[in-house]
Amino acid sequence: MSLINIKINGKELQVESGTTILQAARKIGIEIPTLCYMNLHDLGIEHNPGGCRICVVEVEGRRNLAPSCVTKVWEGMEVKTHTMRVLNARKTVMELILSDHPFECLTCAKNGTCDLQKLAQDLGVREIHYEGEQSTYKEDFSPAIIRDMDKCIMCRRCETMCNEVQTCGVLSGINRGFESVVAPAFEQDLIQSPCTFCGQCVAVCPTGALTEQDHTNKVIRALADPTKTVIVQTAPAVRVALGEEFGMEAGSIVTGKMVSALRRIGFDKVFDTDFAADLTIMEEGTELLGRLSKHLAGDKDVKLPILTSCCPGWVNFFEHQYPEMKDIPSTAKSPQQMFGAIAKTYMAEKMNVKREDLVVVSVMPCLAKKYESQREEFAVDGTPDVDFSISTRELAHLIKQSLGDIKDLPDEDFDKLMGQSTGAAVIFGNTGGVIEAACRTAYEIQTGKKLEKVEFEQLRGFEGVRSAEVDFDGLKLNIGIAHGLGNARKLLDSIKNGESEFHAIEIMACPGGCIGGGGQPLHHGNSDIIKARAAAIYKEDEGKEIRKSHENPEITKLYDDLLGQPMSEKAHHLLHTEYFDKKKKVYIEK
Repeated sequence: MSLINIKINGKELQVESGTTILQAARKIGIEIPTLCYMNLHDLGIEHNPGGCRICVVEVEGRRNLAPSCVTKVWEGMEVKTHTMRVLNARKTVMELILSDHPFECLTCAKNGTCDLQKLAQDLGVREIHYEGEQSTYKEDFSPAIIRDMDKCIMCRRCETMCNEVQTCGVLSGINRGFESVVAPAFEQDLIQSPCTFCGQCVAVCPTGALTEQDHTNKVIRALADPTKTVIVQTAPAVRVALGEEFGMEAGSIVTGKMVSALRRIGFDKVFDTDFAADLTIMEEGTELLGRLSKHLAGDKDVKLPILTSCCPGWVNFFEHQYPEMKDIPSTAKSPQQMFGAIAKTYMAEKMNVKREDLVVVSVMPCLAKKYESQREEFAVDGTPDVDFSISTRELAHLIKQSLGDIKDLPDEDFDKLMGQSTGAAVIFGNTGGVIEAACRTAYEIQTGKKLEKVEFEQLRGFEGVRSAEVDFDGLKLNIGIAHGLGNARKLLDSIKNGESEFHAIEIMACPGGCIGGGGQPLHHGNSDIIKARAAAIYKEDEGKEIRKSHENPEITKLYDDLLGQPMSEKAHHLLHTEYFDKKKKVYIEK
């Protein structure tokens, strides 16, 4: 592309044609405030909304102020970003936004992390000169996400994530004028819509209009109840992101300090969801090999490709969008739910605790896990396998309330029985990680040979949709991988249309996989943060003594003591599930 000469605040620079003023300014360290803008270039999406007008600047020769996020540069353009005229306009726009916004900052879930709050402070807004009626809407309490549209500023970031990135088509601007709002069609509640509860809308909302269902207080009440035994499991992606909430660099591995913090908070036992990830591989890998053997034997009724089922956002997606394909995904439960099922049977018996007195808490990077834990098929006599699921952000808040910080805590290990895990389980947090973990085990089971190099580099990367061939000593497996539901749609459509032939497919709902989950510390689309977390995941894997799921001694003991073998009748009862069409209501209230 051709280069264009421009001047911003007296600084001369060259940028490529097609560059916006905002992008050009950021190249030289000039920060222009924004509300509706998101940098989605790494996801292949051009997002230039120009709706809020907070980012206006002066352009020489132009009569009116220009929104910098949508105005592209031209040769010889001269821009001023912080003149008195610009500052006055931004402050006026901010006052107008705040004039229709509730003043509930002290009790708002986003207090301290709200973009609107910070920008009002930066602009020095101390009073509102515009008064009038404020718009009010009903609150929407779903199992995972709360919508409080009184706090919506119509930036429509959530709409972009839902429609363009995730392609779920749940949120859009509806109604007109003062009644306009971003909502599902016909102003349905989220639970009545095709929402997957992936939480990407929550992750980008600049205010408290979209927040997660916070289970922290319920966890505190359980911990304070002397009649309850409260245990906790932590997902692999949490340990490489939690440190960001305490000022550490992205990708800092805080596994030991996280375990230490959870013990000091008061959990009776601290376990690793990675144990259940290893268990998932045993079941899902065996299911894959079983389907493959039937396929190779000429069974035309076998369902291929097998699709991974660890991600509840993805499960919700195909139940809503592709119900005709619900027989293709693996029936294996997610690691969260496998852990809960084993904890409330095998572990409860070992601990001599009644099922109803054992409280299982999960710490997850994902908001869909909240919904998943409340699906009615994951409960026995009304008692769920996982009682409460809290996000990485919620855990950080709980630690700050009770301990203040984690930096000075000693490193401690997970409790045994269901706390030992392998490197294969750790990489579940990255896109491509689940299928790579499955290949490490499936290769040795299929070939009977030792896998010397456990890294399947061809399965790694950040392309939204990718494919690779894995050689099982002469048996060639075609693997498909997608992260982000928009990319999942592309992959599924290619299968439906007969354009692709795969033996196995891994799909994760969130960009980057679990490391970019809707419950993680906010990264505002910064791909460097996502990549730092991914690198930390692989580093943790490399440091593990055992890196294949079937070599985990605690997994071996579990099969010896309880399950017998993978895909046994007992294993199928405890560790497998079924899927439903989008119209079925499949959650229970807590």
